[in-house]
Amino acid sequence: MTDPLSGAVVRSGKDQTSIADAVIRLRARRLVAIPTETVYGIAARTLEPEAIEQIYRVKGRPGDNPLIAHVSSVEMARSLVSEWPEEADRLALVLWPGPLTMVLPRADSVPEISTGGRDSIAIRIPAHSVALEVIHRLGEPISAPSANRSGSLSPTEARHVLSEFVDHDLLVLDGGPCRVGLESTVVDLRGRLPEVLRP
Repeated sequence: MTDPLSGAVVRSGKDQTSIADAVIRLRARRLVAIPTETVYGIAARTLEPEAIEQIYRVKGRPGDNPLIAHVSSVEMARSLVSEWPEEADRLALVLWPGPLTMVLPRADSVPEISTGGRDSIAIRIPAHSVALEVIHRLGEPISAPSANRSGSLSPTEARHVLSEFVDHDLLVLDGGPCRVGLESTVVDLRGRLPEVLRP
């Protein structure tokens, strides 16, 4: 079992023990901060309402603001939706892993709290080895909005996350500076034509 933390702690994302501890924490419905190619995210298991509630509380995020689910494969993405259109396959083939989020109809198995009470879910495969390793070893999706308090600048380095949540029970995996440094593009695929919701 991972050691209890009295506050936020940064550990190397290249260390397999740290990855294993992150997975143990996630399975115990605790929070972990992970690097992606866009920004650092504060992660919890998408299918665990108690864990997701912690994200909203720690960030001070409005409950109707949906979270992006991060997955490690198209198969995992498809498990979260009730419909998977041909356009999703095309985009995934060309742009995943990468900073593209697709909005699709939510499967009944996904708790409403994970989608801000909406009947849709936002999904992407991050292009970062640490994030992918955590998701793969966990074996299920994680929701990971930017690891900052709502209204603050999104963090692009582990030290930014540490300074934001220094007093919180949080393991921060350091994967170096984020390559992109901006949140992902969001495309809604529920209509007749794809619609860009966030460039």
